[in-house]
Amino acid sequence: MAKKITRIVLTGGPAAGKTTLISRILKEFKQEDGWKVITIPETATDLISGFGIGPFPGCMSMLDFQYYVIEDQLHKERLALRAAEAVPEEKVLVVYDRALFDDKAYISDEEFRTVLAHFGKTEEEVLAGYDTVLHLVSCAKGAEFAYNYGNAARYETVERAREIDDNTIRAWSGHPSLQIIDNSVDFEDKINRAIAAIYRVLGQEVPDTDKSKYLIAMPPVEVLPEKYGAVPTEMMQTYLTATNPLAERRVRQQRSGDGYLYFYTEKRIGEDGRRWVTERPISEKEYIRYLMESDLTLRAVRKTKYRFHYAGRAMEIDVYPFSDERAILFVYGSGHENAALPEEIAVLRDVSGDADYKNRRLASTQVL
Repeated sequence: MAKKITRIVLTGGPAAGKTTLISRILKEFKQEDGWKVITIPETATDLISGFGIGPFPGCMSMLDFQYYVIEDQLHKERLALRAAEAVPEEKVLVVYDRALFDDKAYISDEEFRTVLAHFGKTEEEVLAGYDTVLHLVSCAKGAEFAYNYGNAARYETVERAREIDDNTIRAWSGHPSLQIIDNSVDFEDKINRAIAAIYRVLGQEVPDTDKSKYLIAMPPVEVLPEKYGAVPTEMMQTYLTATNPLAERRVRQQRSGDGYLYFYTEKRIGEDGRRWVTERPISEKEYIRYLMESDLTLRAVRKTKYRFHYAGRAMEIDVYPFSDERAILFVYGSGHENAALPEEIAVLRDVSGDADYKNRRLASTQVL
């Protein structure tokens, strides 16, 4: 099988959901399934947070700052493509958290062409280096309740965020595969639409995200990998003390190959009832620091998730250490009530939407 490298730019105005989408990509395109995901962090934020330089009074102009940003971005992109060729996996996603044309949103078109020429690049050459561009619309446009200053390097007002979002769309408008993902429904739908767009770019069938949840008798899990190709993944989810009465915080440790991935998640509810769940990958060091903020009234939820396909459907079984007799089954796809199930699975009842079987309740009860 020839190596296939797909280059995907995630862009958009401030607080658009790019970091959450990166977390979802890492979970969707897993190493266990033969994927390698290489991420390039947002360069401007790195320079502002790490080097302390930026377009600030007494520091440098916005135009001068772009020379720093573009030089660093070009260097990162070269290294990422070399790494993509070097890794053993045949299926590689290179994911850019913003890329070169984002800089065009902050300076004039002529200035942008001048900076690119300084580094020996043209607009046409740069655009050809990306397979698709996903523009996630800022939540400052249609989901204002979720706009926040969670990024320490972000200082834009809601009005400025909207302006930057518009400028960013214009900057990338010349790319033949620019796709705009808006806030028309809710955040989960937004992320699902972005993931669907990636599957289409890869030429793969888009998974059905509809799912149902069932309480089942504990199946013989030892046969799942051998008989159904199930891939077990160990997870631990820990709830944190609330810093905002309208927000729920948690961290998750998830095994990935020989190591672990770590995620921070925050769930908020708007006045209109819409849920806005953001997530970002974090380092092991950050994860340990967050554990110091654990909600001591709740226990960590440990589980092993078995993912597999049966009769054309994606399925998952969650097995918890506090239950020897029961487990949770997720069945993906519409028409789930007629879905064929492996003979080892005995459904006890449908618990879709039942609060007693949500992870937060299980953190309290430790009972299935």
